[in-house]
Amino acid sequence: MKKLGMSVEQIEDVQSIVIKTPKGDYVFDNAEVQAMTMQGVTTFQIQGEPRFVEAAPAIPKEDVTMVASQANVSEEKAREALVATKGDIAEAIMKLAR
Repeated sequence: MKKLGMSVEQIEDVQSIVIKTPKGDYVFDNAEVQAMTMQGVTTFQIQGEPRFVEAAPAIPKEDVTMVASQANVSEEKAREALVATKGDIAEAIMKLAR
């Protein structure tokens, strides 16, 4: 492979790798990683089982304020309800009213 100008290096002691996307994160725990360099370009190869961690929805301040006032709760409780309902205002208010 050296004749082709290619080198492969095992990266040791990798604990985790996280690939972030708008929808969530792909987390590889205890992954094996190799760095391959060919013609000055390095490519990384990841081997392992990923787990997907869904991103928390972005909750606008206005939504938090509205839910807090409608359900007569603190903004902290309103935010928690909105996160639990993935931003659904009506569902968050109903959940807090129970």
